[in-house]
Amino acid sequence: MAEPQAQPSTFFCRDVNMNYKDSPTNALNQSKEIRRIELPTGALTIEVENSDLDLDQLCDFAARRNPKRGFLFVSKVLGKHIPISPSIMRDCYRRLAQKIPRDLPGPVVFIGMAETATALGHGVYEEYVKRTSRQDLVFIHTTRYELEQEKALNFAEEHSHATDHFLYLPEDREAQRLFKNARSLVLLDDEASTGKTFINLTKAFCAQVANQLEQLVTVVITDWRGQTLVQERHDSLYAEEGINTSSVALLTGRYSFDADPDLKNVVLPKASGDGDLKDHLFQTNFGRLGLRDPGALHRIVQLRNIKLAPGERCLVLGVGEFSYLPFLVAERIEHYNPHATVAVQSTTRSPIMLGGAITKSLSFLDHCEEEIDNFLHNGSKEDFDRVLICTETPATSIDEALVQALAAEVLTF
Repeated sequence: MAEPQAQPSTFFCRDVNMNYKDSPTNALNQSKEIRRIELPTGALTIEVENSDLDLDQLCDFAARRNPKRGFLFVSKVLGKHIPISPSIMRDCYRRLAQKIPRDLPGPVVFIGMAETATALGHGVYEEYVKRTSRQDLVFIHTTRYELEQEKALNFAEEHSHATDHFLYLPEDREAQRLFKNARSLVLLDDEASTGKTFINLTKAFCAQVANQLEQLVTVVITDWRGQTLVQERHDSLYAEEGINTSSVALLTGRYSFDADPDLKNVVLPKASGDGDLKDHLFQTNFGRLGLRDPGALHRIVQLRNIKLAPGERCLVLGVGEFSYLPFLVAERIEHYNPHATVAVQSTTRSPIMLGGAITKSLSFLDHCEEEIDNFLHNGSKEDFDRVLICTETPATSIDEALVQALAAEVLTF
């Protein structure tokens, strides 16, 4: 296998047709769906055990430019790698929130995993608050950025392109009290394939924040750990920490990956930061420092009144970890412009090969002064009449190449 060509730091967009081969459902096992997907990096075999929605409604597959893991489950309902209607995302949040037990021992801390699940985590948290009306809840998301704020802990996402995660203490006094006295932890990500990241975070939380944890709930859209591995993880955490665990997902199954022997030759582009403090870029707390009131961000969004013409196609684009407020902007536009088409998505530092679920990619420099290539997958100027880039950093931090290529307007919050 030839080494994948490195993505340039300047903007590009191209379409590629690659034949990813999906084998039909195994006729010998009618109760489960089995597929084998041939990727440039190897062969991925997946088996669906249970699912609230069809596999093709929830995810697709692609190859990662990562020697540690050559495949990627590409969610169709996350709004990260594929543009999606905000109403579909909201439905996903509600479905997951309804599966989380109402009577978890409190206080309960919800943690969304950066960068992929910051919006997912916040959205599920909001729906859970609506459903339970509990007052002993706090949401926070991990980040890959260094801040002057006091860290609660840091941990590793071992298979990731960017392994380091930081979790900061909430800035609000009551949120910090709930955080430090947590008895239940709800960890949210787009998918689970081994569960190691959840285990690493939970152990770090017990050791450095709150050793009185009683309950862990993992919440993902697709859970590929398989029943056996899930039970092993649960048993291990109970034996080591005395924590009861449960898992929530819209789809459960298992997978195996036969890596191409040349996968080790894949070059991982720069994905880790420079360690410099980013406080001057992040002027407002949108989740990194804890939030309790789901209405706070709605009140910010209400200040924006964006009109679309009938039939106009609009993309609301978040930037990296800043994805929930852009989702709320898109949701508001969709509500007040029912005769237009609205999609939401966010940029990413995740390097994914073209093909399969990834039909095109835009490459540009990051918005946090780290000279890391960022990407917009499956989006281009030709797909939309209007593009709104929403950012928490100054407008000048957005690579002009991206703005020009999308003919975008930049909205700062």
